[in-house]
Amino acid sequence: MKSRPDEAGHPHQIAATATGLLAEFNRAGLLTAADVHVARRIGALGGELDEAVQLAVALVVRSVRHGSVVLDLATAAETISVDDEEEDAEAAEPTVLTWPEPGEWAKRCAASALVNGPLRMTGSRLWLARYWEQEQAVAAELLLRAASRPDDLDETVLSAGLNRLFPETQYADQQLAAAVCALSRVSVLAGGPGTGKTTTVSRLLALLREQHPEYRIALAAPTGKAAARLHEAVRSSTADLPVEDQSRLDEEPTATTLHRLLGWRPDARSRFRHDRNNRLPFEVVIVDESSMVSLTLMARLLEALRPATRLILIGDPDQLASVEAGAVLGDLVDRTRLNHRTEDFAAALARVVPAGATSTTAGDTPTARFRNGVSTLLATRRFAAGGDIAALAAAIRDGEADRALSVLHSGSSAVDFIELADDERPTPAQLEPVRSQIRSSAAQVMAAAAAGDRVAALAGLEQHRLLCTHRRGPRGVQVWSDLSAGWIFEDHPVVPRSDGRYAGEPLLVTTNDYESGLYNGDTGVVVATGDGALISVFGRGGDPIPVPLARLGAVRPLYAMTVHRSQGSQFDRVSVLLPAASSSLCTRETLYTAVTRARQHVRVIGSSDALRTAILRPAARATGLRQRLLG
Repeated sequence: MKSRPDEAGHPHQIAATATGLLAEFNRAGLLTAADVHVARRIGALGGELDEAVQLAVALVVRSVRHGSVVLDLATAAETISVDDEEEDAEAAEPTVLTWPEPGEWAKRCAASALVNGPLRMTGSRLWLARYWEQEQAVAAELLLRAASRPDDLDETVLSAGLNRLFPETQYADQQLAAAVCALSRVSVLAGGPGTGKTTTVSRLLALLREQHPEYRIALAAPTGKAAARLHEAVRSSTADLPVEDQSRLDEEPTATTLHRLLGWRPDARSRFRHDRNNRLPFEVVIVDESSMVSLTLMARLLEALRPATRLILIGDPDQLASVEAGAVLGDLVDRTRLNHRTEDFAAALARVVPAGATSTTAGDTPTARFRNGVSTLLATRRFAAGGDIAALAAAIRDGEADRALSVLHSGSSAVDFIELADDERPTPAQLEPVRSQIRSSAAQVMAAAAAGDRVAALAGLEQHRLLCTHRRGPRGVQVWSDLSAGWIFEDHPVVPRSDGRYAGEPLLVTTNDYESGLYNGDTGVVVATGDGALISVFGRGGDPIPVPLARLGAVRPLYAMTVHRSQGSQFDRVSVLLPAASSSLCTRETLYTAVTRARQHVRVIGSSDALRTAILRPAARATGLRQRLLG
């Protein structure tokens, strides 16, 4: 394998031994060397010499790398573009490739011995066998759990509890959602930031504990930061409950990561201590930030649940999906049929919630949608500065670019827009608002870290976050991290120790480290100790978590981060660097996720063209789960 610039002048890994179609697609940047090597190895093991079939295998591997579970050969030529997740491919010239004729291509793949071996195929759609089987398992488990309702609740007591805990009519959507979750063995509670998902969950837990004080409840999320936020949010919302209901949650469950809940095994990458032969010991399992849960992780969770366990998936389906393959939450919210016994389920809802609140049509209630086990909260009840962040997020979510631009140009104190052409470098005047914010938050971090104030240092880290879509290139994390570090060191010159560490250094964990309890996306700060030494501390809600520097695994200095890594986190202020309009990562979900990380202020930096393109371009992630759920 060797590296040379591709047609756009970007370093690109070339598979030196590739020939034919694989070499052509590799040189053009559609396939990486790893894609080519996997395809050649699978072909060799299965005795498959047809280069068109090997190309299909490589493209399926590529699709999984980009988050899709299935590749449709009929539309591949129109839907696959040059990789640019880590490169600035904005200047790339279009490449003419020799795509196989779709119909003939599908026939050649269907006739291959690889199908029903490492591959699965339906029509023109192709899967790696592993993901085909996982989709089948997830769909079967969900439909089996949804086929019958729990019979462990007294409906009269439940109805009284719903009226007690949701007395105001403006919370009718939350009341309905809580009823749906209580009456379902598997349910989805969807909604954007500030719509009241956690408030609904805390009241739901009180409802269940009212009738079953013995119920064991697990709270989980895909990342440590998201788990900490879930725990803190449930704890805070529990404080607003009536005293009798607070007492039912005195021993509130502690949120953890899904990997820790399932029981991480050092000898297996995707298998856990809890599985179908060693089930989780809980009556209720609640998973927050479910949009980040991959197909593989969802399959492992479902197989580890007891048949009678309630599973409640919480999340925002409009956010970016998981880094790994699959879009389970989006599939469930979009077209699912979670409950086969529709009439029975509707009748039960009608008995426990007020008349008129159980409509299944989106327009019948102003703030709720309900469809057989899926509830969507729409009314935004949180966001500082008059709700302009919420207005911007709603415009992005709804695909209305003109409305989003109107909000950005409104002069609001909560949002602003630094317009910058895709090929334009920012001027010092344009950079000043970002520079000022970065210097201000860094000043708190550096002062607190030098004084050994762990809480204040971590709080300063959350004041502002610079978010990028790409890792490299003019709008990427690498360039803007260097720029930010330069601004900070102008004010706070540092002399690092021999290991490169210094008090005030912000840290980002880049891989899961189960031994130290740190997870990809966790953030922390190096702080001074009383004896003049240094230690790293990480925020998870509650007290800071200290980790000796010698025990740190894969970490890097945190001055900017990708939007993907920011999921599950919230910051006071966010600056978002839009990619060029030509970037495949310029999507609605990317922009929506970035904007909704902010509590108080959002600054968008980029071109109007890129903004419009992102809002009008939903991320394409191909799966087969929706069709399996529909039967």
